[in-house]
Formats: sequence, structure tokens, C-alpha cells
Amino acid sequence: MSNPESSSVRILREAGYKITTPRLTILDILENCGGHITAAELLTEVEARDPSIGRASVFRTLDLMIKLGILWTTVQGGSTVHYMLMPGGHHHHIICTHCRRRIEFEDCGLGALIANLERLHGVKIEGHLLELYGMCAECRALPRAED
Repeated sequence: MSNPESSSVRILREAGYKITTPRLTILDILENCGGHITAAELLTEVEARDPSIGRASVFRTLDLMIKLGILWTTVQGGSTVHYMLMPGGHHHHIICTHCRRRIEFEDCGLGALIANLERLHGVKIEGHLLELYGMCAECRALPRAED
């Protein structure tokens, strides 16, 4: 089960929400899924861990976590929604255009750009998702058919 002192649990608590077993279970799955998970995958994991947690509870918890900025969504593969925890309010990855592999990375170097955008537009940016697309080294090394 998720650490009761994690930043996500702290956000829930500070917003006045109860720290329930279903919420902790869902957070634990999200924290240990490798960064991205679909609703179907999450439901399967929740069912395996605690069959007493219903679908409606899972989706209400997802909606709450999105509202509080704990979780963000991204559409991958055309129409599949993936849920991602957003530690620190940001998430970055490179997606291979050939094999669809995701390469996670930490420092996006956008600090100065974000500060400038906040100043120019009078906003306070709370988070960002950066997706870059290109061909990974393994796919670039594959023999290519002649055009």
C-alpha cells in the first residue's frame, strides 16, 4: 500500500480528503506501474489486490487526483488514455516513432522558459508534460529497406 507520508497522500490530506484504503491502494499501483497506466490496467490491478474496491470508486479517485494535480492524463497510441503521477508537477519522455518505446527523463531544462512565460502572460504555471518524438538508437540501428 502507498506510503501514508508520500507527497500524493499529503496533497489529499491538505485538501481535506480522507486517506482511505481504496485511495492508498490506487496510489500504490500508480506509484509502482512504471509511470503510465490505462484505466483498464488499473482496474485489473485493483481487482487483483482488493476485489471490494469497485469501478466507481476507482474512477472517482482518478477524477479527484486529476483535480488535485496529483495525476495527469495523456493520450497515446491514437486514443488510449494513460494516467501518470506527476511528481513535482511535471513529467517528461521521449517516444520512439518506430517501436513506441518511452524513455523517461528528469531534467527538461524548461525552468527559464517557464519563468519567462509566467512573467509575459501573468500566469503561475503549475505543471507540464513534455513529449518528444524520434527514433530510438535500437530502431535506428535496424536495417532499413531501400526506398
